[in-house]
Amino acid sequence: MEKELVLIIDFGGQYNQLIARRVRDLKVYSEIVPHTVSLERIKELNPKAIIFTGGPNSVYEENSPKINKEIFNLGIPILGICYGAQLIAYSLGGEVKKAETREYGKVELEIIAESKLYENVEKKSVCWMSHTDYVESLPEGFVVTARTESCKTASFENEGKKIFAVQYHPEVLHTQEGEKIISNFLYNVAKVNGTWIMSEFVENKVKELREKIGNKKVLCALSGGVDSSVASVLVSKAVGNQLTCIFVDHGLLRKNEAEQVEEAIAKNYELNFIKVDAKDRFLNKLKGITDPETKRKIIGEEFIRVFEEEAKKIGEVDFLVQGTIYPDVIESGVGDSAVIKSHHNVGGLPENVDFKEIIEPLRDLFKDEVRKVGLELGLPHHLVFRQPFPGPGLAIRIIGEVTEEKLEILREADAIFREEIMNSVEEPNINQYFAVLTNIKSVGVMGDGRTYDYTIALRAVQTIDFMTAEFAQIPWELLGHISSRIVNEVEHVNRIVYDITNKPPATIEWE
Repeated sequence: MEKELVLIIDFGGQYNQLIARRVRDLKVYSEIVPHTVSLERIKELNPKAIIFTGGPNSVYEENSPKINKEIFNLGIPILGICYGAQLIAYSLGGEVKKAETREYGKVELEIIAESKLYENVEKKSVCWMSHTDYVESLPEGFVVTARTESCKTASFENEGKKIFAVQYHPEVLHTQEGEKIISNFLYNVAKVNGTWIMSEFVENKVKELREKIGNKKVLCALSGGVDSSVASVLVSKAVGNQLTCIFVDHGLLRKNEAEQVEEAIAKNYELNFIKVDAKDRFLNKLKGITDPETKRKIIGEEFIRVFEEEAKKIGEVDFLVQGTIYPDVIESGVGDSAVIKSHHNVGGLPENVDFKEIIEPLRDLFKDEVRKVGLELGLPHHLVFRQPFPGPGLAIRIIGEVTEEKLEILREADAIFREEIMNSVEEPNINQYFAVLTNIKSVGVMGDGRTYDYTIALRAVQTIDFMTAEFAQIPWELLGHISSRIVNEVEHVNRIVYDITNKPPATIEWE
């Protein structure tokens, strides 16, 4: 069956990735494109539906992002969200004004008219608003379908033209009926079939890779992370031992992680697996270094050098596999959205390795989709759902200089914290959790003696997109048990603190 596409047109909103993910969760493939996308390109892509995102601008300002009005005559169903809703009204002759008071946060939405968008949706429910402008008057042919106390045009539509607009954000979890509303747009209005299924993705991708690679050689830098592990196994399924994976153990991994990666991949899949023990090499390079950014650069550079040295031993290869995923592509900058980070895979390409082409088998997928692919491929659950882990590893969870002693302390403390959370009822509600070895030593008492040892900080957050996060409110009893275990079982630790800072102002990681 042909892949159905929903086009997400980006106007600079903070929830754009979330919209794309929500659509995919409903089994429809989505892609984000800039608002500057041409009409010809849209026709060429032939989407089943189009969604206009929110954005920080006011549509009536001269330099605010606009859209070619001809898009409304293509007959393709359109859903405008927040700025996207205002843009629809403004573009088609309605009036948008600045509100006297900004409407922000949870408000009650009241449905006041029949709509395909609101089929089986509660007449009154909570929605999430975030706007300073509002639609004062509608274009000809449009009707209001929902309101809030402060916004008389919370949603409006022209059903005949298949154009729908909502002032609130249905993509965020705070909007109680949000998923149902998006689903109604996709299935009731756009008449999609819902063909985006990971088992079919795996089958089609394996076939595509087999045809592309043929009998040529492939190389993969395996970090042990979810993305590179899934990418390597996917390619292995296509071409077997034509693939060589180089796994660089830089000594900055979590407890038993190197062994788990080798066990899961080297022993269960048909590929050439090279494990390089580079622990001493990395530690020597990090000696005396305390600045976090310098640590990151040293580790990234050294990883590439080790990889290059090993790759040269293999000789010329035709393809290099990278675990690039869709957020990497988006975060490199789409349209007016802020560039969050440079494309970390392309930015870290080895310069001196002989290869002709890059293969990025996961570049269309979000992280949760990558995990689904991993399970489809038979990777063990503990590897697929491992906690997010930065490329520089434990080096940036150790404040100050990195030493073998500090690494051992942190590995043990982190393992206890993760084990206790994983085995608790709190685990499904916490999106990331880990330990940090601070550079603080303090006085303590153990037995009858005085100690002067390290402080471990515990970090646990709840988040949807990792761009913002709230600290997890772990019960005191559980935190007390974890603290007791770490202090009693890990040498050179006599104090535990819990980080109760949100992002912003803090970041999730400490360095």
